[in-house]
Amino acid sequence: MHKLTAMDLDERPRPKGDLASQLATELLDPYSHDELNERIRLLELEIMRTVAHRDKASAHRAAAEALFGKPPPSGEAG
Repeated sequence: MHKLTAMDLDERPRPKGDLASQLATELLDPYSHDELNERIRLLELEIMRTVAHRDKASAHRAAAEALFGKPPPSGEAG
């Protein structure tokens, strides 16, 4: 039996109805002013976390390309 690793989980297809899509369609009318401010604060923190992760991944990729060279475009033999 194969044990799932973090890499395996990263390679799985993401569900179409992801959490960001659900948040974008959620009705905001029931929320109070304070609740909306807290929601905005949490979303801003999540944006910062996502940007930091993206930037880290870009730096990692650039370092790998500097060391090993840029991979050929998909569909071409290397």
